[in-house]
Amino acid sequence: MTCSRWVSAATASGFLLSSMLLSAPSLAQDNAETVRFAVPAWPGVTVKTALTAQLLEALGYEVRQQELGSTITYEAMNQGEIDAFMAAWLPAQNGMYETAMARDTIVDLGNNVDGARLGFAVPTYVYDAGLTSAAQFANEAFAERLDQTIYSIEVGSGMSDLLNAAVDDDVYGLGDWKLSETSTPGMLSAAADAINRDEWIVFAGWTPHWMNIEYDIRYLDDPENIWGESGGRSDVKTLVTRDFYAANPNATRLLDQIAFSAEDQSAMIYGFSYEEREPEQVALEWMRDNPERVQAFLEGVTTTEGSAAWEAVNTQLKLEAE
Repeated sequence: MTCSRWVSAATASGFLLSSMLLSAPSLAQDNAETVRFAVPAWPGVTVKTALTAQLLEALGYEVRQQELGSTITYEAMNQGEIDAFMAAWLPAQNGMYETAMARDTIVDLGNNVDGARLGFAVPTYVYDAGLTSAAQFANEAFAERLDQTIYSIEVGSGMSDLLNAAVDDDVYGLGDWKLSETSTPGMLSAAADAINRDEWIVFAGWTPHWMNIEYDIRYLDDPENIWGESGGRSDVKTLVTRDFYAANPNATRLLDQIAFSAEDQSAMIYGFSYEEREPEQVALEWMRDNPERVQAFLEGVTTTEGSAAWEAVNTQLKLEAE
């Protein structure tokens, strides 16, 4: 079956949800063999969802994807308009996640990325010069070299919320610092410019992402855990609605078993976002390089007609060389 990659794009606030979904009638769930994904405009989840879609389609499912921000996604899942979401990044989305869990509308299938983290990132030459911990932001010399500025992504993101809370609470002496909040490309452009000139900069970093491949960077210690416990360690969870979970045990099993390392995801993001290749191409290349991993994803899963999953997927996607 053919996957409609994007039904529509949305960056508006939650009050636009109803009109947005009404304007995309193809998202209506016609039968139990349709899986509707929300896909925020983040490269990692774009490739990850493209990979999952190819597997589901090879098994006989119809896959529909809609580009939605995380805030709207949670409300869409609460209303039963979206079935699955592979980008519940915690703790950054804790507020939205906990609200949805309290309403008992979603089922948490667990972490799909091992090794994800958030944190303050600096060029390695800055780290080697002695700035190794966010606690040192209070050091006047370091603060001056960094122009008392932290570069970050867009206002309204989970990372923005965490950083603004740290400034408001004067954690690490950040009360007098500036947040330069633009977008992921804008922030990384500033980082690249600084690195090319060997200048000092601190920015909101995360892995998985191609920044960890393209730039020589280090993450600062975070003794106050503003990025979360265990040095900013994060979970990137797969969520499905409770109704989908009950009605689709086979598809749910596949979604539950799909997981990647942060290194896998960073390489995928590099191929899609940095090299600007199509996400389906990057996903298929990864599957052909890792057929044994795909077999593990498909363990105990069948096609919609009840036959063995691996044979159907391998026949359609040609994952193993003949």
